[in-house]
Amino acid sequence: MSQLLIQQYLNQLATLKRVSGTSRESVVREAFKDLLKGYARSFDLTFVPEHEVSSPAKERRYVDGALMHTLRVPFGYWEAKDTEDDLDAAIEKKFRAGYPKTNIIFENSRQAVLIQHAQEIVRCFIDDVVGLEKLLKLFFGYERPEIEAFRKAVEQFKLDLPAVLDALREMIEREYAKDPKFRKAAHDFLEHIKEAVNPSLTDADVREMLIQHILTGEVFTAVFPGTTYHADNNIARELHKLEATFFTGNTRFQTLKGLEPYYAAIRKAASEIQTHSEKQTFLKAIYENFYKVYNPKAADRLGVVYTPNEIVRFMIEGADWLCERHFKRNLIDHEVQILDPAAGTGTFICEVLEHFRGQKAKLAFKYQNELHANEVAILPYYVANLNIEATYAAITGEYKEFPNLCFVDTLEARKTKAYDMYIRFFRWASDRLDENGVLAFITNRSFLDRLSLDGFRKSVAAEFNEMWVVDLGGDVRANPKLSGTRHNVFGIQTGVAMSFLVRRAKAKGCRIYYARRPELETAEEKIAFLTSSRLGDLSMEEVRPDRRENWLNLSQGDFESLVPLASKETKAATKPSQERALFKLYSLGISTNRDEWIYDLDSGTLADKMRFLEKLYSKQRAEADFDTTIKWSRNLKRRFEQGRREAFDPERIVRAAYRPYCSRWLYDSASEP
Repeated sequence: MSQLLIQQYLNQLATLKRVSGTSRESVVREAFKDLLKGYARSFDLTFVPEHEVSSPAKERRYVDGALMHTLRVPFGYWEAKDTEDDLDAAIEKKFRAGYPKTNIIFENSRQAVLIQHAQEIVRCFIDDVVGLEKLLKLFFGYERPEIEAFRKAVEQFKLDLPAVLDALREMIEREYAKDPKFRKAAHDFLEHIKEAVNPSLTDADVREMLIQHILTGEVFTAVFPGTTYHADNNIARELHKLEATFFTGNTRFQTLKGLEPYYAAIRKAASEIQTHSEKQTFLKAIYENFYKVYNPKAADRLGVVYTPNEIVRFMIEGADWLCERHFKRNLIDHEVQILDPAAGTGTFICEVLEHFRGQKAKLAFKYQNELHANEVAILPYYVANLNIEATYAAITGEYKEFPNLCFVDTLEARKTKAYDMYIRFFRWASDRLDENGVLAFITNRSFLDRLSLDGFRKSVAAEFNEMWVVDLGGDVRANPKLSGTRHNVFGIQTGVAMSFLVRRAKAKGCRIYYARRPELETAEEKIAFLTSSRLGDLSMEEVRPDRRENWLNLSQGDFESLVPLASKETKAATKPSQERALFKLYSLGISTNRDEWIYDLDSGTLADKMRFLEKLYSKQRAEADFDTTIKWSRNLKRRFEQGRREAFDPERIVRAAYRPYCSRWLYDSASEP
């Protein structure tokens, strides 16, 4: 395979020289870039073009390419030169400028040189297939000691963390029981976070926040050494006081010593990251790994996979362009409010700050008054707070608390029949967007062509005046030839799309613009495309929906001429002459909000499910997180909080019409579930 890739490279190089008539670096380097990308796929590495590296003089330098671990720690580098350049002189000059010496290839389409740890390891002519294969094997065979140590530490961390969590929880329970000083400090902290964060927080939240603070403090200090953000933040400061009442000295050392290899590996890996942007990405990767071990149920329920920074930057630039295009303002300008309804670890807000780093006066006002974010889970809320404040301090040189991050379930108050969380976010955002505004989301792509979402497409066209969609594809379920890890920008099975929606006061109609990335394009290629592109420069197709609200794959047919089974118009008709459907009445039937539990084809299976549901409901404790084995709807939570119980009664299992021509067994509950 390796010699095949090399032969493809040599053929591509020859073609580029022949067609272009030149051997300039800017032209012929594309061939070596493709060679590196081809090798990288086998090693789970990502190629990043024009990667920034820090020089001793703190000046910005950019290597032609870097290969990155998933943690965003650099694996190796590549620098291309013109064919006529003196390669040795160019290498010496680049090293004087501060280029990395750990694992880097220099080449000029005639020769290639591999440098590792400031020593020349091998050099060869480009057309020497055997020699080039040896050079590439040595380059890709390099193993950074800190990465190897980190991988081992992560595996050990998965084994050690549960015992540490048990020890911390038992220790906190003992302090609650025996130490009045601790109880008072915990009560004071609860009152503080009720006022500063969310009035619905409880003692159980205090316990978990304290544990998360203890465990993540080392992580944040490792990623941002020499800073005091973890102590200056108002929540962190109060948690430090609470922690100091019992968790100090030898107690702290003995409890956390099992996790020290993990923290040490993070410190070592983080020390190799040079830019603040890469530190943010590294922190995000560490957090995802940590949360999946710390609280696997919540991680699965909330989908702890965060948007790549390159996509976030594209979205910010796109929203900024649309804001200027339609409203003659930029996102940084006064009276332009920005809200992230699902902040995660704060990537979007951090990237907004980075985008406007050159306008510090405006940025200071925006940071304090017009940047807002919501987050539903306490650990990412806490990390986001620290991350946003660290980013602002890195840009401005001064620390200021970020006052506008809310710990709240954005969708909690949004009652809707839609099960798709992304559709619910669209609905929530549309209801709150001003008569002039821009909405930018990255979601699954199902709304683009799924038949059941024709109503959503109709609503979007009615509520907005312009829509720009960048379809990133990657729908493994629709195309089994695709791979989630290879073709999807999130590494998942569901296709992905970016949407930019514009609402303008008094404007009429809606124009829809659409662009689709190639079906077999890899995630790496999609990210590279977005990195070098702008929304306003893309070649977009204008979509003209048909009468059935289809946007894509439009076809001609006579379906609409057929008589419908039922319709809203016929249901509302007051005269027989207005009726245009076979049936006048229709409804949802019995709406359970949990059909998979309440209905079944077999009465015995349904009885078993209901006994199991009733058992879980009865075991639930008020101070604990809701067990996500079952679906806790708003109504079910309200019944639980009211102390209402219902014993299983087999007599309530009855036959019901589940769908047309489909009868199933139903558990007919005594009261609304």
